[in-house]
Amino acid sequence: MSVVVVGSIAFDAVKTPFGERERMLGGSAVHFSLAASYFSDVRVVGPVGDDFGEEEYEVLRAHGVNTDDVEHVEGGRTFFWAGEYEWNVNIRHTLDTQLNVFGDFQPKLSDGAKAAEVLFLANIQPDLQREVREQCSAKLAGLDSMNYWIESARDSLRQTIATVDLVLMNDDEVRQLTEEPTLLLGARKIMELGPRVVVVKQGEYGASLFTEDGFFSLPSYPLEKVVDPTGAGDSFAGGFFGYLDAHGGATDDATLRRAMTYGSAVASYWVEEFGCETAERLTRDEIEERYEAFRAMTAVEGVTTG
Repeated sequence: MSVVVVGSIAFDAVKTPFGERERMLGGSAVHFSLAASYFSDVRVVGPVGDDFGEEEYEVLRAHGVNTDDVEHVEGGRTFFWAGEYEWNVNIRHTLDTQLNVFGDFQPKLSDGAKAAEVLFLANIQPDLQREVREQCSAKLAGLDSMNYWIESARDSLRQTIATVDLVLMNDDEVRQLTEEPTLLLGARKIMELGPRVVVVKQGEYGASLFTEDGFFSLPSYPLEKVVDPTGAGDSFAGGFFGYLDAHGGATDDATLRRAMTYGSAVASYWVEEFGCETAERLTRDEIEERYEAFRAMTAVEGVTTG
């Protein structure tokens, strides 16, 4: 089994109340692929410029991530984003965005990428997401999006959503896309477009899973300090889809609930350090420990009456 992710590869400059980094490895495809690598084989697809060197490649390759589909644009520069978080780290301000080579990105997939069992379309232009989906034979495909595409390419995004099995969005995006006041109604409207599963990311409040058969909600892991939320959603998606890929792309409710818990466990570690720095020392055993902690904190014992 293998999972392929198509998205941004970037350098980020981030400032939070707990410190700052002037230039660190980032991008949705990077966070996703590193998180997914704890569970499955991963291929990453995205463009980079001349400033993306062997040191950056090694971060990915050290985790077994296949970088054959990374497109090096000669003479170009890699996508760059700068942002600052307030004391309430749910509030983020974008200071600078330089698309660079990402602005002309036209995904080119190898035969290996096209044949992957699981496909994740990270946050890129919906037309490009749909073009990639049409090239791939993946039996399980999912996508993420954002408010910008909902505002500027709503019809295209709705068409693309119809081609995938699973949608990940945050709660504000679900409401904005569907114009429904509650997440339940919003998720149902998204499923009417075609997907069987909707996962709603709710930041520090956790995540919710909607399927045709049921509903599942998971709180976030209680942390004393969140150092940098950058990449939290993408690392969650990586853990989620990596686990599904490792289990044959199953989408029964029990497997989806476990996948969501593993994704939440990975994301909880991710935000404790800047960028991808957690990946330099995080182990699968630690992920299992936090998974068990989630199980313990969400268990409800039966009570006898009488």
